[in-house]
Amino acid sequence: MTDQARMPTLFIPHGGGPCFFMDWNPADTWTRMAEFLTGLAATLPRRPKAILLVSAHWLTPAFEVGGGTKPDLIYDYFGFPEHTYQLRYDAPGSPDLAARVRELLAEAHIAGRTDPARGFDHGVFIPLKLVFPDAEIPVVQLSIRADLDAAAHIEAGRALEALRDEDVLIIGSGMSFHNMRGYGNPAFGPISDEFDSWLTSAVSAAPAARDAALGRWANAPGARQSHPVGGEEHLLPLMIAAGAAGSGRGERIFSDRVMETTISAFRFD
Repeated sequence: MTDQARMPTLFIPHGGGPCFFMDWNPADTWTRMAEFLTGLAATLPRRPKAILLVSAHWLTPAFEVGGGTKPDLIYDYFGFPEHTYQLRYDAPGSPDLAARVRELLAEAHIAGRTDPARGFDHGVFIPLKLVFPDAEIPVVQLSIRADLDAAAHIEAGRALEALRDEDVLIIGSGMSFHNMRGYGNPAFGPISDEFDSWLTSAVSAAPAARDAALGRWANAPGARQSHPVGGEEHLLPLMIAAGAAGSGRGERIFSDRVMETTISAFRFD
């Protein structure tokens, strides 16, 4: 390990489908989120050598790592304009990083496997088109475990902390509020505010208290109205980012009102 700053870990919102690359009503619904993502690379200590991205849109029984050299795109959104199915993000994969992820998980006695055929779902390529539009940094995707066990994902994050000293940027891609019935409903505004306030306090707490609180996130005020039972996959990438923070502290780095709900992003240094 050198004396240079470690790579942070991030939890970012990826929006709704291909929202940043199409017209929306109101037109500025996603503008501030897009601006946040576009400016994110400039806040890093340096350009990462590789990215490990945990997307809410890949659930598997055990952790899986994308191991391909040239992952294709998975257009896993439906009913959007035709041009959004022509979007490209041709970042290379990294079998070496995939193997390193598997190695670190195994050292922590966490089961996993490699999927060499897995492509990038929209939780990967949609935000990365804004964060790193040149698509030159190798990207490896890590799945969410289908049991949605928060503590297990924090533990997996801890196992991967060493990657930060290898100039790998760990990104969790999801949504801090994700209840499809709540979007656009003013009644969910105060609910999302309450949960976001709790989440920000939990993320900002000392590491042991942070991990304990996030492991019990479902007990938080507004939790199950913000992430319904069985639908919390959009919050789980945060747990891996928090686990990989180790002794680093977290903070909220973005928040906006989107479709009547509060959506936030977090960073751990």
